[in-house]
Amino acid sequence: MYEHLGQVLPEAAKRFGERVALVFRDEEYTYAQLEEQSARLASSLVGLGVEPGDRITLYSPNCVEWILSYYAVLRIGAVVNPINVMLTPDEVVYVTSDCGAKVLLASADKGAPLIKRKGETPLEHIVIYGDEQPGDALSFDQLVADGSPEFTDPPIESEALSTIGYTSGTTGHPKGAMLTHRAIVLNSAMTANLHGRTGDDVYYSALPCAHVYGNVVMNSAFFAGAKLVMNDRFDPVDTMGLVERYRATVFDGVPTMFFFMLADPKFDDFDMSSLRLCAVGGQTMPEPKMREVEERFGCPLIELWGMTELGGLGTTFPALGPNKHGSIGIAIPFVECRIADVDDVSVALPANEVGELMVRGPIVMKGYFGNEEKTRETIEPDGWLHTGDVARMDEDGCIFIVDRKKDMILTAGYNVYPAEIERVVAGHPDVALVAVGSVDDEMRGELAKAYVVLKDGATTTEEEIVDFARESLATYKVPRLVQFVDDVPKTSTGKIMRRLLKTLDNPSGG
Repeated sequence: MYEHLGQVLPEAAKRFGERVALVFRDEEYTYAQLEEQSARLASSLVGLGVEPGDRITLYSPNCVEWILSYYAVLRIGAVVNPINVMLTPDEVVYVTSDCGAKVLLASADKGAPLIKRKGETPLEHIVIYGDEQPGDALSFDQLVADGSPEFTDPPIESEALSTIGYTSGTTGHPKGAMLTHRAIVLNSAMTANLHGRTGDDVYYSALPCAHVYGNVVMNSAFFAGAKLVMNDRFDPVDTMGLVERYRATVFDGVPTMFFFMLADPKFDDFDMSSLRLCAVGGQTMPEPKMREVEERFGCPLIELWGMTELGGLGTTFPALGPNKHGSIGIAIPFVECRIADVDDVSVALPANEVGELMVRGPIVMKGYFGNEEKTRETIEPDGWLHTGDVARMDEDGCIFIVDRKKDMILTAGYNVYPAEIERVVAGHPDVALVAVGSVDDEMRGELAKAYVVLKDGATTTEEEIVDFARESLATYKVPRLVQFVDDVPKTSTGKIMRRLLKTLDNPSGG
């Protein structure tokens, strides 16, 4: 196993050389090519004054330049700050200032608006992908061309800081989770081991590399010497076409990706028989949809769970072991998980009781950058991390997420979890996708409301959706309102943004 992330491309080039590492927009790149270009970029960044420990921000959709930047920064011993491509310039100014970034590497569309705001940040340089140099920005292509391929990697400790990943910031400002090299390496390696990911695999992914899930997919592919077919966006038809064209064996996605593929009328036009494994994370996935994926894709679907503060996965199932639909799996090797009493987290609950999921082990972040107060709130003195997820664990150690604590709906004193309702409503044969939020109610405080995307040609009514839910849910959990929509708000990874569901509301509220 690698000691640090700076070793990945140099070692992969030695072992795999001219093997294709990456396919992006029909262009193929070998391990040797990626290593040489990342070395050239690293040497040029050192020439700009980048030193071990400096923070370097990456702000771009998936592209070859992003990958080269990621590994170049890490082999210098600097700290990579990969940020969500959906952040606004104001948010990028905040993040770069908060972590004290020295350099920003960005795509032209994302980086250009920040050039005139550079003075509001600690940034010394802005590097724009491509060969253009707007304003006083530097050209990425020129830096690569001018750099030396004979870059000498400095010694890097496995416990050194590798990454500062910012949380989504749903309340207040986002927080920067500090992750060591060991955390990311271990996470990626254990993911590859549990899922049996090898150099014979062809991965397909449209997950953003800046997101912890996409990052683990990228790293685990390059660890093993596999071929990564990467996309910068998700489109169901495009995805199925690329899986067929490149005979992909592993597909990683979030639930909405699978929902839209299943609902697409062209699904049966594609041959996806090459797939041996699909993995899903980002949000819990309803069991009926998991079964449908397995039936129609013709391969197992394994759920996984993780968070920014872990640098990737915390739990999943082994590809060759038992797989319980509806469960996020078991703790990955070297990691502990337990369900804690929400009123006294020192108390671990017995099997099948609901409490807060907590995690401990070497993948847990060192803390939030420059924010000791939030760090103390999130990590207990004995190392247990609060995840904010309500869950239960069965007798086999398999964990079932009930919901996010902050998404809980309080109806007449009862706790109602959107994910539970979503799992049931998703089982309706006419439903392509469902998201559940809350609406205020004078008598009960809050009520659950289902926002439903129907399959093409479906004519199901609101009443029929409610009646279907009533067959499986306690009365207080049944959504009182249903609204049919064309789509729901999602993050760059395709994760449903429940807090924005209210923006879809009809004036009548139904």
